[in-house]
Amino acid sequence: MRFKVSFFISFVALTYNIYGQDPVPAPLLSGEVSFVTTQNVYVKFHDTQAIIIGDSLRLEGTGNSCLVIKNKSTTSCVCTVVEGCTIQKGDVVIYRIPPKIPEKKKETPRKEVIQPIIELEEKPLYKETIRGSVSAASYNTINSQRDDRHRLVGRLSMNAEHIKGSKFSLNTYLNYQHILGLKDTSSYLKNSLLRIYNLAAHYDATPTLSLTLGRNINSKISSLGAIDGLQVEKFFGKQYFGAIAGFRPDILDFGFNSNLLQYGGYVGTLTEGASLYSQTTLGFIQQQNSGEIDRRYAYFQHTSTIFQNLNLFSSLEMDLYSKLNEVVSNNIRLTNLYLSARYRFSRKFNMMVSYDSRKRILYYETFQTEVERLLDDDVARQGARARINFRPFKNIFAGASYSKRFQNNSENRSDNIYGFITLSKLPTIGGRLSLSYNMNESNYLKSNVAAIRHSNSYLDGRLNADFYYRFVHYHYTNNLNPLSQHYVGTNLSYYIDRKLMFSISGEMTTYDQENNYRIYSRLVQRF
Repeated sequence: MRFKVSFFISFVALTYNIYGQDPVPAPLLSGEVSFVTTQNVYVKFHDTQAIIIGDSLRLEGTGNSCLVIKNKSTTSCVCTVVEGCTIQKGDVVIYRIPPKIPEKKKETPRKEVIQPIIELEEKPLYKETIRGSVSAASYNTINSQRDDRHRLVGRLSMNAEHIKGSKFSLNTYLNYQHILGLKDTSSYLKNSLLRIYNLAAHYDATPTLSLTLGRNINSKISSLGAIDGLQVEKFFGKQYFGAIAGFRPDILDFGFNSNLLQYGGYVGTLTEGASLYSQTTLGFIQQQNSGEIDRRYAYFQHTSTIFQNLNLFSSLEMDLYSKLNEVVSNNIRLTNLYLSARYRFSRKFNMMVSYDSRKRILYYETFQTEVERLLDDDVARQGARARINFRPFKNIFAGASYSKRFQNNSENRSDNIYGFITLSKLPTIGGRLSLSYNMNESNYLKSNVAAIRHSNSYLDGRLNADFYYRFVHYHYTNNLNPLSQHYVGTNLSYYIDRKLMFSISGEMTTYDQENNYRIYSRLVQRF
């Protein structure tokens, strides 16, 4: 009898694992890279409520984490790029929502309590919210024919809003890395480096007036990057005005540099309604170096959502100052233009198109010995991209994109075609299977990349596992020998509890007679 009961329980558990682990839709969110600066990447999501600061994002169709979230709003995230990754505007990224693991409730003995007279307390105007994470990671590359490289990274991210219900808030994002075995160090390359991307105190003087002091990135003038100084913002109904005064981080080590003074202001308007949300900002910034004008420019940014189906984004920068051979002029020079539109035709089909045009940013004092040479190559690097995503059936998701880079002088030409298909809820083995293909052709190289990936979750969502294979073939137009590479890798992440997660990734690369191994491990504690 005991044997039959045990057999029945084992049978029920087995069938539950086979059919019960994957019926719930995969806990994934997809977002789109809306803006890229030298220090940060901005990602647009439909909703960021489930996203945790300090977590990572991966590019669609890959398994490697390429972005780390260091701040967020209701619909976007500010991220930093993981070393070795290449991010472009319009790229689709994936965020895996951590599972909600219920905490065990402690039973307390019942006892009679005399109910005291409760005095009504005045509720505070602000509610305290503290979120953050601390992580430790190691990046290890072991090469069969080159030197090995090992790097340790620690990160701290915290958003403490309205501490103890007060008007004060604090946010920070710190990154420390140490390269093991690096002997040749200089001002450009150090074996230990602490970078402060964000460390600022915020004070809400009134519900419409706020002040920020420290190093902070202002989402309304995001291309400016980090600002060391004071920022003030005032709302007048739906219109707002802002001013900044401070310094740019050092161009070499991202530290504080009192020679790089910058100041300016911006105005904007905000519209919120059932069928329309929009935000438009116009700003003017002047940047100096040792008291001399380095750059002066105007900045425009607009984002809107219409009927929750059409998303529009545009930004541009116009330089208003130039200095060549000690001759100063105020000619207008368009240095950056980006336009994108995304339309959701239905829950099963959406499309995105974008265009960008960039020129090299000129700092006339910082690069004064190179200005003339840089102006000789003052050609706009342009790009256009179109992408579609569709779900023809319930368990099938697919997408394709085409992007083109070009210049007026025919240099830096590039055509890129990408496509993928994902099959979820696979019979028998369960999980998700993804197939992708990418072809890129430039002036000097043609590459083909094919990949296959299987993902699944186990132990009620505590353990997530990815296994993948990728084949890369490079063909050079200058008659160099073609090169083929094979990648085999896996990624495992385990949620020890709701706020503690450990992950490890391993990858082997082979080409010719060389074998390389990459191992990445990370421990994350959220609070």
